[in-house]
Amino acid sequence: MAKAARPTRSGMAFVTTATHERRPIFQIARAADLFIETLLYYRTHGYYKLHGYLVLPDHVHLLLTPQSIPLQHAVRLIKDGFAFRLNAKLPIWEPDYKAYSIASLSDLNIVREYLYQLPVRAQLSSSPELYPYSSAYRQTPATG
Repeated sequence: MAKAARPTRSGMAFVTTATHERRPIFQIARAADLFIETLLYYRTHGYYKLHGYLVLPDHVHLLLTPQSIPLQHAVRLIKDGFAFRLNAKLPIWEPDYKAYSIASLSDLNIVREYLYQLPVRAQLSSSPELYPYSSAYRQTPATG
């Protein structure tokens, strides 16, 4: 499954980073939505492939493969880009992060399923697809 912390070579990685002093800034929907917009913006610009994400109140989990930059630069880009977009006056992030290499597609699927179950385990949602700040989220069509 996941290998040594802080992978230095390119490849899939499972990244976790926390907000400064674990402040629950992502309990505010605007902040969580803005983080996801930032994440998708840099993905669209080709800095990384995004295999999954989860935004919890005081930290985020990312499954990504850097494309044109090293992992540490991708994480810095995401964190700094979000802080800039939020126009933050106070620190937003803890300075470090944890990252583990994902060895195979099979391992990626195992880690992604674990990731998707976290909001259910934390009683933030009754199912992964209903938690709006996860790549597992599925918009249900409007009925009318």
